[in-house]
Amino acid sequence: MTFQHWQRRAMEGMLQALESRVNLAKAEALSPRLQALLSNRQKILNTRKISARLEQIELARKEEVAAKPQ
Repeated sequence: MTFQHWQRRAMEGMLQALESRVNLAKAEALSPRLQALLSNRQKILNTRKISARLEQIELARKEEVAAKPQ
């Protein structure tokens, strides 16, 4: 595991520790800060998946063009 991974986990833990218990009484599961942190992480993961898929498509097209007799 990398330093960045542990740093992110520490930040999440600190945000959760700062979380007031009032939000739980209002039936809100996460604080706005923690929701923003998690949505940011989700965007990064989605972007990586999309980028990887686009690379696969580009490689497949290049192989198709190379294999096609002219």
